[in-house]
Amino acid sequence: MSIARCVGKVMDRIAPLALAEKWDNVGLLLEAPNPPQRSAHKILLTIDLTTRVVNEALSLPASVIIAYHPTIFKPLSSLTLSNPLQTSLLRCAAAGISVYAPHTSLDSVYGGINDWLASGLGRGRVELIGDEHPSAKGGPGRLLRLDEKTTMANLQERVKKHLGLALLQVAPGSDSHAKEVQSVAICAGSGGSMLLGVEAHVYLTGEMSHHEVLAAVAAGRNVILCGHTNTERGYLPTLATKLQTEFAKLEGDEVGFAGSSIHISQEDRHPLDFV
Repeated sequence: MSIARCVGKVMDRIAPLALAEKWDNVGLLLEAPNPPQRSAHKILLTIDLTTRVVNEALSLPASVIIAYHPTIFKPLSSLTLSNPLQTSLLRCAAAGISVYAPHTSLDSVYGGINDWLASGLGRGRVELIGDEHPSAKGGPGRLLRLDEKTTMANLQERVKKHLGLALLQVAPGSDSHAKEVQSVAICAGSGGSMLLGVEAHVYLTGEMSHHEVLAAVAAGRNVILCGHTNTERGYLPTLATKLQTEFAKLEGDEVGFAGSSIHISQEDRHPLDFV
């Protein structure tokens, strides 16, 4: 078994691909034909596979990159060096680096990104926004019902602290006269399509379109936007711990990969700054 296939099996235990949204493209997206033969493999975690992250992977050197966002989403009609993303994939393949993407499977699984987002907002009961998957291992979105009401100002500070942010984008609901809130609908990344229509005092996500924000505000919902990848990147240390735990359990023909080390990218970052 190759290190890429082993990573795929381990990741499917952490975040089963069956939990991913039907429109998503997840799993082993690039399987390098000539993986490096090493006594100890290095696995790099990132949100996006940018040029800087690829350079980092080559320097490490990594055997596998787990890039949360799919590097291949729509069908490719060609693979050439004229396209920056395709160049990154070709450079990885040439260096024997495979790429795996968990995306919405990692959002939906219990203990995944959406649960992690809820965990930093205060004590309360967490529910799914959508239906539980038949596997009973997760489902879409989260609705946090706080044990105690809090102010929007206080909730905003909790979000900033949890995500390590100095600034947020906030839109108060049009009929939000009450200064206190108790329910928060949560979706990592771009959550407009999932959150609109959910009964909650606050919608918390990375980004929403202009018209999605207007619709939410008109319905009386407070909106907190953190920046798309800012709702995802802080989970990488948790994922690293889960991977280390799972790799330590490897047996049989996979035991040779048990010594693999997990590295969180130092070059991966949100593409936009507040200035």
